[in-house]
Amino acid sequence: MRFEVRDKFYLDGEPFQIVSGSFHYFRTVPEYWRDRLEKLKGMGCNTVETYIPWNFHEPKKGCFIWDGMHDVCRFTELAQELGLYVIIRPSPYICAEWEFGGLPSWLLADRNMRLRCSYKPYLDAVADYYKVLIPKLVPYQIDNDGGIILMQIENEYGYYGSDIAYLEFLRDTMRGLGVTVPFITSDGPWSESAFLSGTVNGALPTGNFGSSGEWQFGVMKRLIGDNKPLMCTEFWCGWFDAWGEEHHESDIEKNKTDLEFLLKNGNVNFYMFEGGTNFGFHNGRNQGTRYGDVTSYDYDSPLTEDGRITEKYKIFRDIIGKYREIPNVEFSTEIKRKEYGKLPLAGKTGLFEVTDRLARPICSPYPLTMEDIGQDTGYILYRVSPRADEPINEITLEGAADRVQCFIDGKHIFTAENESLSEKHTVSDVFIGKTVELLIENIGRVNFGGGLEEQRKGIDKGVRINDVRRFGYEIYSLALDEKQLESLDFSRGYTKGLPAFYLFETDIEELGDTFLDTAGFSKGCAFVNGFNIGRFWDKGPQKRLYIPAPLLKKGKNRIIIFETEGKAADGIYLYGEPLLK
Repeated sequence: MRFEVRDKFYLDGEPFQIVSGSFHYFRTVPEYWRDRLEKLKGMGCNTVETYIPWNFHEPKKGCFIWDGMHDVCRFTELAQELGLYVIIRPSPYICAEWEFGGLPSWLLADRNMRLRCSYKPYLDAVADYYKVLIPKLVPYQIDNDGGIILMQIENEYGYYGSDIAYLEFLRDTMRGLGVTVPFITSDGPWSESAFLSGTVNGALPTGNFGSSGEWQFGVMKRLIGDNKPLMCTEFWCGWFDAWGEEHHESDIEKNKTDLEFLLKNGNVNFYMFEGGTNFGFHNGRNQGTRYGDVTSYDYDSPLTEDGRITEKYKIFRDIIGKYREIPNVEFSTEIKRKEYGKLPLAGKTGLFEVTDRLARPICSPYPLTMEDIGQDTGYILYRVSPRADEPINEITLEGAADRVQCFIDGKHIFTAENESLSEKHTVSDVFIGKTVELLIENIGRVNFGGGLEEQRKGIDKGVRINDVRRFGYEIYSLALDEKQLESLDFSRGYTKGLPAFYLFETDIEELGDTFLDTAGFSKGCAFVNGFNIGRFWDKGPQKRLYIPAPLLKKGKNRIIIFETEGKAADGIYLYGEPLLK
């Protein structure tokens, strides 16, 4: 079979309209991929689109992960098995409200790093990654009897830069590794400069937008000519949420108007069809926002975060049904929501009581960032001391990111974030010669904007005590991975009001999707049987964390809460419904 871009899209010589939905395999447990893809097909879509996040597959240089949730090949096979075509966006950068826009943080260990341009060490890293990734995708192309019909070069590059040689490098590297299907680029048509800056010869320019479809397609037609197909590669039928903001919902009447126009005049990909979940510490952060994005990537999509069909799904299905026949799809995966009730506290221990069990200290005369020590996400702890006879009067941080909590002798002194990170913090109590402890959280590297190269986390420059820059640090890497969780000792002791780990246990007979409510706790993250289900924060809007049934097991289950603000409850609750606002 053959897929071509001419005045329209053609599949084996016949005109083909793409009606697609974005579904990110990396935001849904693999046991539910089939369910979501069946529902995509049942809404009337003939294609599924997904990004491939580089940092998800190569979290450390040269160390690749391709199994479980990372098995993009299995995902592609499953789509093809269900009769769906596939659009792959394997860009080094994806945005996607994903940690660092999909770029691996280890790139920033190079202090001269220049991203998304023709900086040779960056290009070399991309080439090394593509030499592993692209050969995995090549067999699944349509002209190899697979389902992949299009691949994207970069992502919304026109918003970032204008290095055409870089885009040509990506294009030529992918072609040299066996990519034969057509290429696309995607940018926002409302900025003609950005739209054109993101284009490159050999790739069809497409648009990303959520409203004013008639005007957007009009701009695109004028810029790319009358002899090319029009496609909205990201039809934003919802939006994402950030901590401290309101939950977003789209205007369904505007959605309906725009979808009708797009289907009459071109091709469309719903962004998102199902959003899923930012499990672990994978949430991103948009440039200029105060806090990172929430754990849920529900996106007000046609399917909820846990795959439930919404009224929006039904409305879109009815509109799509005017333009193509809707197949009758039987959903084969039985999924239940379960309420398990209250889980009482089974144990607790303080972070500072178990720090030596979690990590060995890295000793350095000056502070090292997460990237310097090979850490990706999570938390990092610094210990530094004044002279033995010196009182601590004030503390100033230099180049700290993202959120800092300062403790001296077991007492919380200050919390700094955003503009307060560079302020001089006065210490009112008397502490003479005591060790200063700085717990720093990476709340999510920027995924969109011009600040990508300034995303080193931890302390990048120094700590000034009494206006003197201090040297001699113990640094603890607190990625809170499965190995560190296993090393927790809940008999080590606990200090009220300080960061701590809390253990909850429950026996389960029937497995079902459930939602963890952390009422009574303030800020932190949660782990279910060793799996990081994401961050929580009483700032909202998200109030409960989604736990898919495949993360649970029959018999005893362990849930660990890491809470950083010293606020705790005597139990947690597992509800049968989400709460996003």
